[in-house]
Amino acid sequence: MAKRKKTHRLVGWSLVASLALVSPAMADWSFTAAGNLYYTDDVALFSATRRLMLNGDPTQPALDTILTGKGSDMVFEPDLTATKTFISQWGRTEVSVRGQGFIYAVNPRFNQANIGVQLLQDVAKDTKIRLRYYTTPDVLLGDNESRQTGSIQEERVTSHIGSLRLERRLSDEWEVRLLGRFGSRTYNDAFAQRDTTFWTVGPHIVWHFTERFALVVGYHYERGLADGRKQRQLEDDTSYVNHYVTAGLEGELTERLSMEAGFHYERNNWTSGISGDERNGGHETVFQGEITLRYRLTERLGALAGFQRSQRRQSFESEVVHNTNVFTGMFYQF
Repeated sequence: MAKRKKTHRLVGWSLVASLALVSPAMADWSFTAAGNLYYTDDVALFSATRRLMLNGDPTQPALDTILTGKGSDMVFEPDLTATKTFISQWGRTEVSVRGQGFIYAVNPRFNQANIGVQLLQDVAKDTKIRLRYYTTPDVLLGDNESRQTGSIQEERVTSHIGSLRLERRLSDEWEVRLLGRFGSRTYNDAFAQRDTTFWTVGPHIVWHFTERFALVVGYHYERGLADGRKQRQLEDDTSYVNHYVTAGLEGELTERLSMEAGFHYERNNWTSGISGDERNGGHETVFQGEITLRYRLTERLGALAGFQRSQRRQSFESEVVHNTNVFTGMFYQF
């Protein structure tokens, strides 16, 4: 409980700090508000599937199979982003603050929120630096067996992630982005051996092969170290080396209709060296595909619809876990 209160205070101070970065003249800001409605066939996997994207959080907390297969639900996603662009002695600067959440109709225990801050700074001609920080506090993963007590308890995790991305436009056709990030995932006391720090590096390449379409490919290498590697008696070391590969197509089908399609592959090589740990010598693979269509109804108002499908498997288990999400929504810019 003390850890949860500390998390709430951190989120509050993070939001205050974000707002302190910008001018108090909120009338000068622009806003994008969105509301999306999802059908998911697995409430436990929904948020992990939604965040497994190049610009999201592709590496998620360890998800034991006991946590999955908990049934379907309808999920509402409110999303509000405030953005301000201004010119300073350093060049063009864009600051944005984003608040997002997932609200479950049948399983409200899984409700969660996400707060993020971003700074995009021009540093030279055709070169930008993008700084991001976001946190997802007190996210419920499900009811799991605690290695510390042997009882079934809620497994919850709080993530804090910061990233730096250097973006360079090489020509009209080619763009390269270099990503580095660092983060931590802190669990509730019953699963504290899974507390993890991690770092990520990787390149993204964008090919604008026509005026309307672009192909995006990316690779991430990530190393995560969990406290469980030092607590051999618990036999629960979730340390890992992660390889993430993605390819996406985005573009304008018509003047009003645009699309994004992507395919993602992820492999977690568990690095536990503890005898008796089921992850010792094991790995996890994830395949995911998705498509989103956006239609601009007016200059400010638009609608979207999309589909996602993922497949997960642990090498030490025979079961293959799937997740399907179908969604529709609206967005408004003002």
